[in-house]
Amino acid sequence: MSLLTPQRPSEGAHSHGAATMVPDQSRAERTASFDVSAFPIPHGREEEWRFTPVGQLGAFFRDESTGACLDWDEQVPAGVTVTTMSVEQWRAAGLPMPADRAAAVAAAHSGGVALVDVPAELELTDPVRITLSGNDSQLVHGHLWLRVGAHARATIILGHTGRADYSEFLTITAGDGCEVTVVTLQEWADGSTHLGQHDVVVGRDARVRHIAVTLGGGLVRLNTNASYGGPGGSFDGYGVYFADAGQHLEHRLFVDHEAPHCRSNVEYKGALQGETARTVWVGDVLIRASAEGTDTYELNRNLLLTDGARADSVPNLEIETGEIEGAGHASATGRFDDQQLFYLMARGIPEGEARRLVVRGFFAQVVARIGVPEVEEHLMAAIERELAGAQA
Repeated sequence: MSLLTPQRPSEGAHSHGAATMVPDQSRAERTASFDVSAFPIPHGREEEWRFTPVGQLGAFFRDESTGACLDWDEQVPAGVTVTTMSVEQWRAAGLPMPADRAAAVAAAHSGGVALVDVPAELELTDPVRITLSGNDSQLVHGHLWLRVGAHARATIILGHTGRADYSEFLTITAGDGCEVTVVTLQEWADGSTHLGQHDVVVGRDARVRHIAVTLGGGLVRLNTNASYGGPGGSFDGYGVYFADAGQHLEHRLFVDHEAPHCRSNVEYKGALQGETARTVWVGDVLIRASAEGTDTYELNRNLLLTDGARADSVPNLEIETGEIEGAGHASATGRFDDQQLFYLMARGIPEGEARRLVVRGFFAQVVARIGVPEVEEHLMAAIERELAGAQA
């Protein structure tokens, strides 16, 4: 089957698959709480956990602190501050609450919240860079707040490396009229486990791009939730992932359109190679009755490079008002496009190089949307290494 990106539906169009339009429970009805006991320990049959190997995550669900930390390295441009605050102070700020048990445990036992603060009106020319590194398997609870003030301009790159088991609660707040790009890089060593809840609150007329790049780790599960604090907000969620044998890479998104005249666009692409490579992508969009003038679209594409790999892709679209600009989604999983390979090999390109060119082309469109040259170059080099390792 062809894996070319389909054209976005024309303005005012609506598309969905009948089997995946609405889950059994509306996303508006799911529990959100600071109270760990509000979330039973998952057994794997719940809708939000049914693709996840929960049997490997017992420590992440225990309501107890480990006291462990990751190494923190920062490169912070002038004007940006990094401080800490108590969990109680963070709760009083009225920010999104944990939406599953692992996130509730992380929020409760992080020991404090690291606050990266970009003041209002500040326009950064260099990115904020934060790298978290692990060197053992002791479970770490992390809590981070990225706060970007009104009419500021910033790019924040959050990297994860080394060997660790990390349970993360991350909040991103974008003030009115600001423009912010947050890139989160998951490049963990083999055997690492990373569960994360990323909440993005988009201010009035603000523009936020959240970019998830997941290449390393044994089990990585990221939940990204976007909501709007006022009309005119824009959210772009982009993702790239590459799973090898033994890896489980799971990305779940929830875009909650409650404010009117906002837009969202989600585009995730992944490749899999190896007998037990596994990826999961779930994209939920809720357009509430109050969200007139919404324009939303989500796309997921998966490329299977070898036999035995498995990709699950589930887009869900829930609409409570017909007064919208557009809403749609698309999803496909398939192997190499034989016509593309034939075209390249007919021009004298060896099969191995032709396959690499097809994979690079598959990722190129979404990588180009990142807009951070150093991240784009780093990502394409990492994809080349993945491909080289498969052919070694």
